[in-house]
Amino acid sequence: MKDDSVNKFNALTLNELKEAIAAIAADTSLNGVIVTSGKPVFIVGADIMEFAAQFGGNEAEIAEKILRINFDIFNAFEDLPIPTVAAINGIALGGGLEMCLVCDYRVMSETARIGLPETKLGIIPGYGGTTRLPRLIGADNAIEWIASGKEQKADQALHYGAVDAVVAPDLLRDAAVSLLQQCIDGKLDYQAKRREKQEPLKLNEIEATMVFETAKGFVASKAGPHYPAPVTAIKVMQKAAGMSRDDALREEANGIAKMAGTLAAKNLIGLFISDQVLSRTSKSLAKKARKVERAAVLGAGIMGGGIAYQSALKGTPIIMKDIAQAGIDLGLAEASKLLSKQVERGWISAAEMAGVLNKIQPALSYDGFDNVDIVIEAVVENPKVKHAVLVETEAQIRDDAILASNTSTISITHLAEPLKRPENFCGMHFFNPVHRMPLVEVIRGEKTGEQAVARTVAYALAMGKKPIVVNDCPGFLVNRILTPYLGAFTGLVKRGIDFTNIDRVMERFGWPMGPAYLCDVVGIDTGVHAGAVMAEGFPERMKYDFKSCQEVMFENNRFGQKNGRGYYKYETDKKGRPKKLVDDEVAALLAPVIDGNETMSDEMIVDSMMIPMCLEAVRCLEDDIAASATDVDLSLIYGVGFPPFRGGALHYIDDVGIEKFVARADELAAAAGPLKALYLPTEKLREMAASGSTFFGTAASGRK
Repeated sequence: MKDDSVNKFNALTLNELKEAIAAIAADTSLNGVIVTSGKPVFIVGADIMEFAAQFGGNEAEIAEKILRINFDIFNAFEDLPIPTVAAINGIALGGGLEMCLVCDYRVMSETARIGLPETKLGIIPGYGGTTRLPRLIGADNAIEWIASGKEQKADQALHYGAVDAVVAPDLLRDAAVSLLQQCIDGKLDYQAKRREKQEPLKLNEIEATMVFETAKGFVASKAGPHYPAPVTAIKVMQKAAGMSRDDALREEANGIAKMAGTLAAKNLIGLFISDQVLSRTSKSLAKKARKVERAAVLGAGIMGGGIAYQSALKGTPIIMKDIAQAGIDLGLAEASKLLSKQVERGWISAAEMAGVLNKIQPALSYDGFDNVDIVIEAVVENPKVKHAVLVETEAQIRDDAILASNTSTISITHLAEPLKRPENFCGMHFFNPVHRMPLVEVIRGEKTGEQAVARTVAYALAMGKKPIVVNDCPGFLVNRILTPYLGAFTGLVKRGIDFTNIDRVMERFGWPMGPAYLCDVVGIDTGVHAGAVMAEGFPERMKYDFKSCQEVMFENNRFGQKNGRGYYKYETDKKGRPKKLVDDEVAALLAPVIDGNETMSDEMIVDSMMIPMCLEAVRCLEDDIAASATDVDLSLIYGVGFPPFRGGALHYIDDVGIEKFVARADELAAAAGPLKALYLPTEKLREMAASGSTFFGTAASGRK
């Protein structure tokens, strides 16, 4: 029976390791120790579920817990009176790499990877990573590894000196034994290697200042103010540079204890745990379906080309059909462009690029459709056109083949109406650009069968995506929640708030781009069309009795980046990417639809933008569009770039406090004029506020 489990440092493992170290220390017949794994991975790190639980209590208590593990286990192993070698056969991350670092020598398989990813979780390495790594590979290299959190391949690890040898997987054991024997025979001075990790860094004061101060400025500018862990890691290394191992570990423990109490750490660790749960759920569902051996996409162009590229890149051959050769050419050009970039960056070879392109079969007819397992419809966002294409396609495929629509707003139940096999039809909504956005919404219509959902989830996983199953409604989950956010934006512009200032405030809040810039990137024509669908579906909140700034942009043919003019104007930079510039013409165009000349604090702009979005997220949960609060938040993070350190819309409400959030929503509703409905909390949310419930805390009701 295949063992799919992995090695993790949980409480049980750490306790057993402590006992094993004591037994080794007591056995005077032993001459050396090799640390390796009997599983495909070495150690993936600490068990995050348990590790996060250690963060209860104040900073001093957290630091003491971490320090006891370091002193009683990792230091005890490093101080054994015999030489030690790590044989790294697979992934060694976080605590896994830190276990390797306490060994005297490290030999690594060519296929293994190592790294310290803790800063991606809002914390810093806690089992000696900031102490031993800089003493092993140099402060500047250690800063880069720890601040970025990136995994390192074997050749990189050897180049930097993090490992002492790299060998083929089948030679790993022999290489480790040979290294250990050389230590035993006195040919290698393992004690000298050990002392390097236990003494202060070999940097004078001027060198240390230059290395650490330069790095802090650069990393702070990259990470931003919402992600303090990378800079904290550098500060810890800087302060501990002149210290012995044990004092440096105390500094590290204080640093991780400080980070443990931050909102970023709480939400990023929560996001990691939620992602693990989603992965298990998706894989469990996918096991119920037959594997997709061959796929097809209807409609080439940018979206169809992106879908075809992603499918072929991940190994599933796909037919890309269009009614015109121009569409085929555009789709192939999109796939070729994306692959060419990978070749330029050295990620794939030219031969591998050709192999991927060969998996994309361009077609102007339905030849071969009788041999596909799933077809994704990605034609224009028009229900009549989609109905015609779906009916025609259904007649060309096997009775057991799945038909899926990439619609972004149109009801799946409505699209299924003319189909003979609606149980084999569902939504499969990709986000643009397909190759970058992780999320795929799998939408269940009223008559969608479980096999259709399962196979679509399986195909999304095979494409390297994160599928989340949602129920049908206008806009489904993500676009439904996003619409009130953009509605709030139009309301602020109407009241006289400069859209460039709104963008600035929301980007400082943590969004990758402000709402005006987002509209330009998505396409203002696309946004206006989607807004009309949403207004029809939810008129009480999303239909407005005034002319919006979006409509003004659309009427003046300002569609955003796609034609170089939107809220901003765009020029191509040296790398061929659109560069955003202020366009003085926009103010004059918007003047007729601006009623006021209000000024707002940054805090009020944030509240005015976020509250409608968060309230719609609550409604989606209450309406059972999403199965859980976790699904809601992950969808927003993976689908539209909701700031990860804030955890998602429902985490955000919890962090503000539901009672305070409801009170603030009521305040804004009173001043929102025609957009009042966007700011009114639901009755269930008011009940949660009154009872002290939360969406994710221990006091939360049934939904977790």
